[in-house]
This record gives sequence, structure tokens and C-alpha cells, in this order.
Amino acid sequence: MELEILFEDGEALVIDKPAGLPLDRPRAGGPSLEDRLDELKLGFQREPFPVHRLDRDTSGCLLLARNPKSLKRFSAAFEERTVAKIYLGVVAGEFEGESGTIELALSKVSTVKDGWRMIPARKGKPSVTHWRKLEVVDGLTLVEFRPETGRTHQIRVHAASGLGLPLLGDPVYGDGPDRAGVRRTMLHAAGLTVPRGEKAPIVAVSPMPADFRALGFITPDALQDVAPEAPPEATDE
Repeated sequence: MELEILFEDGEALVIDKPAGLPLDRPRAGGPSLEDRLDELKLGFQREPFPVHRLDRDTSGCLLLARNPKSLKRFSAAFEERTVAKIYLGVVAGEFEGESGTIELALSKVSTVKDGWRMIPARKGKPSVTHWRKLEVVDGLTLVEFRPETGRTHQIRVHAASGLGLPLLGDPVYGDGPDRAGVRRTMLHAAGLTVPRGEKAPIVAVSPMPADFRALGFITPDALQDVAPEAPPEATDE
């Protein structure tokens, strides 16, 4: 899998992570980003290190730090919720409304039958996702998600339990990759903006993937020339 560079300077890289490429080496073997970090040194002595996580199936913008100092600073930006993120997701169906905010606290559960997953729970960690409907094609809906928090599987659970429709292809919170010929959970990290104080922010955008286009969606072309807006000011949890 080719790793396209969306942003590069002396302290950061943003790559366009392909769908299907996990960050960590799978127990059963196979390719991973961990095995590709050496080629991403691009003349630097250190291998870059991922600052945040994207699921194996999720494609798009992934930030890597090129030194320990920038890793610490970028990690703090994610924790303080000053990083703006835009995701595109295809949900399996149509729903009412044009935009809104989902606030569902999430908690991790694990069972012998189903393994682990995240569920809405009153005593879970606060989780907030802003959403906007973009396009409907053949009974499928393209949605823009702007997560304010960064919980594990947040968008996947908020789609299934907040919008009432899972992401197309989701094997955990939906019916899996058996509809419309999809082979993965249809979620794409389309935009990322990381503030850096007086220094220019890191801004990266990733074009809509071919498997989204194969479903007939075209709207997000207009989004690719627009940097993500800053998220609302962080509040204490």
C-alpha cells in the first residue's frame, strides 16, 4: 500500500492512511503501519510516531510526530480538544434531520460471546459528536462527523445509537461488509487541523476514497479546499 504524504515539516507528518492498514502489527501477521515507519523517516534519524489512533478500516488523515517534543505537544492538543477533525461516514439507511449533536457517554464492555465493544452508558466517559447530512444515494446517507471528544469507536457508536443507523460495513455495530459490495467500515478521516501557537497550524485534507465514490457520492469535493473549523472551547469533564 502506498503511503501518501498530506503534510510535512520538521516536526510533523500527516499521511493518508489506506483502509485495511492497522497501526500495530497484527497477532496473526500481515502488513501494518508499524512496519512502514522506517520508510517514513524521509531523511530524519528517528522514525515518526503516530499521535492518535485510526481503526484498521478507517482511511484518511493520520498525524505522526517526528520527535519526542512534538509528540508530547501534539498529544496534549488532542487531550485538550483543540484539534479539529472532520470525518466522512456512510450510514446504512436514511434518517430525519439535517444536522445536530450527539451526546452519548461511552463505556467498554466485554463478553465471551461478542468480545469487547463500546456501549452508551450513563456512567461512561462523556462523548460528543457534531454531524451534518451531506447526501443521500440509493438509500445510503453520507454524513460529515466532527467529533469533539476522541473516545474509542466514538463515531461508530454514535452513528448506530445516536443517529439510529450504523456505518455501512461495520462488523461490530452494524451488519458487516455484506451490503452494496463494501469491504470495510465506511469511515474516512477527511480533515485535520492542529494548532501550534504562533507557528502556522498543521492542516491536512484527504480526498474522498474510491469506495465512497463507487457508491455514487460526490458532495465532499467542495470540502477539500476548506480547512476544518476550530472545535468549540474545551470544557472540564
